[in-house]
Amino acid sequence: MKKIVSQILPLAYGAYYNLLVPFAPQKTAHKAFELFCTVRGGRVKPQQADYLDMARDTLIQVADHHIQTYRWPGEGPTVLLVHGWESNAFRWRNLISKLREAKFNVIAFDAPAHGHSTGKLLHVPLYTQVLQHIIKTCAPQYVVAHSVGGMTLLYNDYKYQNPEIEKMVTVAAPSEFHEIMSHYQKLLRFNNKVYGALDTYIKNKFGFTIQEFSTSKFAKTNTKKGFLLHDRKDAITPCHASEQVHKNWKDSTFMAAEGQGHSMHQDEINDRIIEFLNA
Repeated sequence: MKKIVSQILPLAYGAYYNLLVPFAPQKTAHKAFELFCTVRGGRVKPQQADYLDMARDTLIQVADHHIQTYRWPGEGPTVLLVHGWESNAFRWRNLISKLREAKFNVIAFDAPAHGHSTGKLLHVPLYTQVLQHIIKTCAPQYVVAHSVGGMTLLYNDYKYQNPEIEKMVTVAAPSEFHEIMSHYQKLLRFNNKVYGALDTYIKNKFGFTIQEFSTSKFAKTNTKKGFLLHDRKDAITPCHASEQVHKNWKDSTFMAAEGQGHSMHQDEINDRIIEFLNA
């Protein structure tokens, strides 16, 4: 029954937007965008709580949210970890173990509407605002980011170019916003009028169109040392996303994995990240 509902509900939203858009395009776009940004998972699960509670650090207030941070102290350089969609800081537990063995000072946080942080919605500009606050507060030399966290990290560098950051790692990160929005359109089956209204809404709200938001384009100005990892058969974000970013990121290295999936928690992946940070 749940599967049937999960298949029908997106189509119902799409049909509603198709009916509404001729009469109220801005209202339609607002509703469609909020649905797109609504977070339904990623809160701390019981089996994750003990691990995260031991590392709880400052609760930061930024962008009308309370953001939970975590710290695993070390005497080496500071590494900041940025998780992806419907996840939380727990997703880094395997990498954190290796970072601690290598004596790094490790900081992580839960994005708005994720983990122990407040909120119901998340989008890249909001995530970027929170990330920038934490970068300025914690001054990390290195940042490692997964999935949408990687997209956020690259947008953050394009927007702020924080000189304190020396190296950046993205893992299974998307690149082109129009690919994500095209998938959203296909999932809900809303028409091009709704898509156009969404494009106008996003332009007015954030200052860029759907087509203009591209981390492969943003990477052209990136002067950091970069390491991009992606599984060739990633079913969530296409591998060509990291390949496109790599082509435009002058000082970057790209590694294509096989059979690691989208999460890429494996020792092989984490060992390569440690090697890159230590190089």
